[in-house]
Amino acid sequence: MALDLPVEDRDLSPLTGWTRAHWEAVADHLLASVEPYATDGFAQYRLPGPPSRNGMVSDGLEGFARTFLLAAFRIAGAGGGAPGGLLERYAAGLLAGTNPTHPYAWPPLDDMSQPLVEAASIAVALHETRPWLFDRLAPAEQEQVVAWLAGFVGKRTPDSNWVLFRVIVEQFLASVGGPHDPAEITGGLDRIEDWHTGDGWYTDGDGRNFDYYSGWALHLYPVLWARMAGREFGLHDRLARFLDGYQHFFAADGSPIFQGRSLTYRFATVAPLWLGALAGDPILAPGRIRRIASGALRHFTGNGAPDHRGLLTLGWHRPYSPMIQSYSGPASPYWASKAFLGLLLPADHPVWTAVEEPAEIELRDVTVALPGPGWLLQGTRADGVVRLLNHGSDRAAKTSPDGPPDPLYVRLAYSSHTAPQFGDGSADGRLAVITPDGREAERRHIEPLTVTGRVAASRWRAGQVEVVTTSTVDGAFEVRVHDVSAPAGHLIRDGGHALASDRPLACHADGGEGIVSRADGLTSSIRALAGFTGAGLRDGPEGDAFGAYSVTPYLMSRHPGGTRRYVSVVRLGRGPDGPAPVWSDGSIRWSQTTVL
Repeated sequence: MALDLPVEDRDLSPLTGWTRAHWEAVADHLLASVEPYATDGFAQYRLPGPPSRNGMVSDGLEGFARTFLLAAFRIAGAGGGAPGGLLERYAAGLLAGTNPTHPYAWPPLDDMSQPLVEAASIAVALHETRPWLFDRLAPAEQEQVVAWLAGFVGKRTPDSNWVLFRVIVEQFLASVGGPHDPAEITGGLDRIEDWHTGDGWYTDGDGRNFDYYSGWALHLYPVLWARMAGREFGLHDRLARFLDGYQHFFAADGSPIFQGRSLTYRFATVAPLWLGALAGDPILAPGRIRRIASGALRHFTGNGAPDHRGLLTLGWHRPYSPMIQSYSGPASPYWASKAFLGLLLPADHPVWTAVEEPAEIELRDVTVALPGPGWLLQGTRADGVVRLLNHGSDRAAKTSPDGPPDPLYVRLAYSSHTAPQFGDGSADGRLAVITPDGREAERRHIEPLTVTGRVAASRWRAGQVEVVTTSTVDGAFEVRVHDVSAPAGHLIRDGGHALASDRPLACHADGGEGIVSRADGLTSSIRALAGFTGAGLRDGPEGDAFGAYSVTPYLMSRHPGGTRRYVSVVRLGRGPDGPAPVWSDGSIRWSQTTVL
């Protein structure tokens, strides 16, 4: 099913050409494409693909709930008059799913169960479409819907962003006179305060679990709760601080930084950008909000998401199973519906009528220190690439100590144009310390040391191994200084970015440098400045999320024992980038400037 888009408007949107009409067209395309997969009565949408660990019925509910969220934004944005019979279709599915005698009835809301997640999307959708859907149901039908949602009251959830699903569901129940517990609503809102680490950044539960959930959940649901409760949003300054840094997570071509779990939600990454406007103040310039958001949506629609059937698949640009979590089923990608929050704003709102303004990366190089999560962002105007240097997020509290660290969290570097390789022996974005018998000391628990200006540093320990890494950036360059303490005979290996393509890559490695390039000129390189004695290349046997061929350049050296310093310069970018940094007399020299 081909995506039929309106003519671009380069007067209103000189950078992307996209307007509100383009957003509506994509929404209509996504909603029309899932209709053939609905069960009788429209209670479930059973999309093609491998089931999640939750089973077919839960996955079918997920298909309803997440597309209902998109339908609700479309319906509300059109004043109840969205095309395609959306209102009738989702009203029918709502009544079928909440009817326990229907053959495709939804599962009950049990402790710790996936339907709790989906209930929140249904509650948001019911609130936003209330004048046209819930309020027009017969009293007995309303009671049936309320009875299913009321199953949430008193149920246990994981101690994570899930506490906000309770807040949303019970607030909707309160708004329609249904069963609810006010203490559970305030308890969920209070709980996330314990996870705020400063400047608007939340860890998703205890530990250092920093990722997109900070935006598309932990900021999103309090704003939606305030709309539902008729309250003034009380965290506006916190959201403003968050967005001041978050706006830089998007490359000039619209691609978000590839880091963290649930990345198959793709353009849901833009959901936080609309929140300030929904809360009463756009925070960012309205023209910049639309430019970044439209850029991301256009990026994915132009790179295979949705696919030729009009479906969002489990992957990034293409289906890619290694990046998928066990809780993800065929309809999970439709949390991408959150990207369409902007449709709740009227067509004459400045976010839709202001002329697009460029993102900062289109104007100048960007370096942003984010001490809360322990991140340093590095964006370059010349190639539009954004890189994230990670000195604080590890998700160690959420992963098994017997399993490997999560590659979506523990790498030293991520970017908008590359993805980590999965599987044993991957080398990208990591300082590996390997014993003579092949066992690897792993960066699992990251201790942040500093993030300020152009410098970030962290420490990790594993048995007899301790590594302190300091990253310093300038332009497209990152200089890594590793102070490694380990017994003699260990192999030290430092990896650059894994570069991928659907065609073979140009690769070269000699004694002190590894380089990987693809046809469009994007190059990943790593060069030894001190301590390393060799270079190599590591193939990703499964490719990665960006392509079937994936290669990482790396450096290596045999450790003599005790503490030794290893220094490398990492670059990901296109074209010439000025003189490379030099390590001299224990300091980095950037042309005329000396650091460290």
